[in-house]
Amino acid sequence: MPQAAPVPGDAASRARDARRAGVTAFVGTTIEWFDFYIYGSASALVLGKIFFTGASPAVGTLAAFATFWVGFLARPLGGLIFGHFGDRYGRKKALVTTLTMMGAATFCVGLLPGYDQIGAAAPVLLILLRMIQGVAMGGEWGGAVLIATEYAPPRRKLLYGAFAQQGSPVGNLLATIAFLGIAQLPDAAFESWGWRVPFLFSAVLVAVGLFIRLRLAETPEMQAALARDKPVKLPIKTVLTHYPLLVVLGVLAGTAGVAITYVKTTFALSWATSDLGFDRSTFLTVIALALVVQVVVQPFGAVLASKWPVRKAVLWMLLPEFVVLPLMFVLVGTGNFWLAVLGMGLATFPHAMYYAALAGILARVFPVEVRYTGMSLSYQLCTTLFAGTAPIVSQYLLTAFGSIWPVVALGLAYTAITLAGVLPLLARTGDRETAPATNSRTAQPA
Repeated sequence: MPQAAPVPGDAASRARDARRAGVTAFVGTTIEWFDFYIYGSASALVLGKIFFTGASPAVGTLAAFATFWVGFLARPLGGLIFGHFGDRYGRKKALVTTLTMMGAATFCVGLLPGYDQIGAAAPVLLILLRMIQGVAMGGEWGGAVLIATEYAPPRRKLLYGAFAQQGSPVGNLLATIAFLGIAQLPDAAFESWGWRVPFLFSAVLVAVGLFIRLRLAETPEMQAALARDKPVKLPIKTVLTHYPLLVVLGVLAGTAGVAITYVKTTFALSWATSDLGFDRSTFLTVIALALVVQVVVQPFGAVLASKWPVRKAVLWMLLPEFVVLPLMFVLVGTGNFWLAVLGMGLATFPHAMYYAALAGILARVFPVEVRYTGMSLSYQLCTTLFAGTAPIVSQYLLTAFGSIWPVVALGLAYTAITLAGVLPLLARTGDRETAPATNSRTAQPA
């Protein structure tokens, strides 16, 4: 079975280039996720009041969560646009563009007047900027994963894919810390200008990210593919024609990794501060501590999947979710700070460790010439269907039933859906890290 083209140069230079690619993927995704997550925190705490003035608190929160979802609706479009661009012209160019788009949109949210200043134009512009964020994020993830995995040594792709995945909890942690800092402001200051500070500060991070990203060369596998064959004219047509089942399984496989975190953070922040009596600073601290746990434990998921058969590792990572997620809601529901920290920390382990391995799993599914498009489409459709809807569906279930247990059931359903996707996917693509990546000459079309 043909192997990926080796990186030119001696072993030391190849290892150095692989590490640089991993760091580049990590820094870039951290910045992009910071921009994406600060919107989630803002939607839970303040956007309903600023952009949907006059609505009741519950309706305003639902409306803010709806604009939060808009970003996820746009992510498959971003995956298609930048997947096409990245598969035809290279990963690097696509990633420079996505980072620039995300930074510009985020900065503009920080400058946007509220409903009291410009009326209905305010929520319309907010939705437009959120869509741009979504398009950028939709193109970012797949390219960042490929920058890391296509530079990686053949038997360490799952580990290097975790570099890109690590940007999510670190970006989320930075976003939470940013809002934790400004949450100390009086309510009037927080609602008038304080919430804007993280959005405006993101411009500095984007400048740093662009400096790092522009210094990295195109991935060796993509260079080899472009030199060997003409680029696929329409990557999306090839993916949907030859690999539709792999796309469906990829969508299902990502669910727990992307959706449960929004139940635990974005929705839980609103629930805890609105219904349980936590003030925003206290529960942001709870979330921040849980994210510290995620930053520490998440890479071990990729390590586990690299050393064990991937199917066994996935089961060990996901099955505990059926116990620790209900426990988390019980402990948070006590209103006690330390019990909430314990519950959030324990519930972080399963989906965080699985998320680390997910990138490497999906990166093996599609051939190199349509890989950006195929994995981006799978992942971003998953985020649209499950992650982006998680806060608004959770809030609806809580409002409709007056109980947190339907929300718990939703989280457990996400885990079951994930197992229904990832286990058949592994059966088709190989159960070990040593299995070579699928390529166009050997793939089994769906």
